[in-house]
Amino acid sequence: MSKHLRTGLVLIFPVFAALQGQCQQLDSIPVVAPGATVQQVSSQFRFTEGPAVNKRGDIYFTDQPNDKIWKYDTEGKLSLFMDKTGRSNGLYFDAKGNIISCADNKNELWAISPDKKVKVLLGKYQGKLLNGPNDLWIDPKGGIYFTDPYYQRDYWERKQPEIEGQKVYYLAKGAKEPVVVEDQLEQPNGIVGTPDGKYLYVADIHADKTYKYKINADGSLTDKQLFVSKGSDGMTLDNEGNLYLTGKGVTIFDAAGNKIGNIPVSPKWTANVCFGGKDRQTLFITASESVYTLRMKVKGVE
Repeated sequence: MSKHLRTGLVLIFPVFAALQGQCQQLDSIPVVAPGATVQQVSSQFRFTEGPAVNKRGDIYFTDQPNDKIWKYDTEGKLSLFMDKTGRSNGLYFDAKGNIISCADNKNELWAISPDKKVKVLLGKYQGKLLNGPNDLWIDPKGGIYFTDPYYQRDYWERKQPEIEGQKVYYLAKGAKEPVVVEDQLEQPNGIVGTPDGKYLYVADIHADKTYKYKINADGSLTDKQLFVSKGSDGMTLDNEGNLYLTGKGVTIFDAAGNKIGNIPVSPKWTANVCFGGKDRQTLFITASESVYTLRMKVKGVE
């Protein structure tokens, strides 16, 4: 055997072993499709965030430091959707097909139409700048729940928040001013609700906890319960009620808060996740400079 061939085998074997180990780990997670592996779509970004799916199953996500929104369609094609996005972070589609964006360049909520026209939905709260809207979820009535943590940005002139505390807000459909629905968290970040509009999950990333709330008819929250002692950046739900939390890979919990498994992802930080594709069975993962997909047995509900 030649020296070059021996060297090639030495290099290949660890890679093969790692892939085999990943397959075995993923096969032990009941919601992952048999034999599926995490597939890298692209690694051309600085920091990916905010994936959201439209009615067709196309996924839109942000490259927040580069101020861009990208599109990953149901055929697997990646394309730039929009430049100059107000430093969009979290995204969500409304019933009319507009992207609702946490645009933290000026601490606003935007509505971005399919032809890229921008409408500012919210600029301030009681005359003060919001900390920096981060993630959001739209309820069945069209109201918007959003988290407002404070992360100092290098493109801001201000060096401290104008609002005391880091809170969760609800902007009812047609309302001009949001209301505070949770003000007892250290640093709220990821947020998602059940498709029936009955329950809301919010991650307190600084405290490393995720809470579950009952949503009342007026949009207020009650019956706060610690769901798991684990925080999250972004999050999503599947059609079996399992909750997907991010950070070190993607960790999945069932509706009772029991851990189902962890999906390992290469970069140090996994920021967000959602389901897409024509059948909503593709898990789309934003992780630092890269984005990934994984085939699932279950379907998304967002």
